[in-house]
Amino acid sequence: MFDFIDRALASLDKRMEKTARRTARVNGRRSFLARTGGMLVGGMVMPLLPFDRGAGLAHAAGAKKNVNDPLSCDYWRYCSLDGNLCNTSGGTMTSCPPGSEASKVAWVGTCHNPNDGKDYLVSYNDCCGKAQVSGSTSCLRSEGERPGYRMGLYNDINWCMANENKGYHCTVALLVGLADE
Repeated sequence: MFDFIDRALASLDKRMEKTARRTARVNGRRSFLARTGGMLVGGMVMPLLPFDRGAGLAHAAGAKKNVNDPLSCDYWRYCSLDGNLCNTSGGTMTSCPPGSEASKVAWVGTCHNPNDGKDYLVSYNDCCGKAQVSGSTSCLRSEGERPGYRMGLYNDINWCMANENKGYHCTVALLVGLADE
């Protein structure tokens, strides 16, 4: 019985040595160091990349039902909103809840008001510095969204990055004015 185990271990040892020698012939130390360095640098850069708060969820297609209800994601002013509604998270549609502050940077959307038939510029500011509230309404609307390299028109990143406290809480929707034709 021990003879069988000795032969199996010797066979495994020979295969491992053969594999190690073949790998050493094909890949040198420099390529190993280059790959290891690339993985280390990539791992350090990963936390700096923007992240998607929507977790890949898409806004449900179909008819808008509650275009005049500010507590609904279908409210006309939320056409480019991505995040939690502040009016369901302790604040209002236009002001951050106590204990949080408006982000120093924001994204802008152009939303159509079905009540008067006009288009409005809406500034979306994240409220930062307070933990998210469970039970708040989370919306993901991306009408007219631009790719990530157009940062002022892109809603899928953490806009609290410019604030001292980078924790995301909710998003307010401020009317800037009428959109120019």
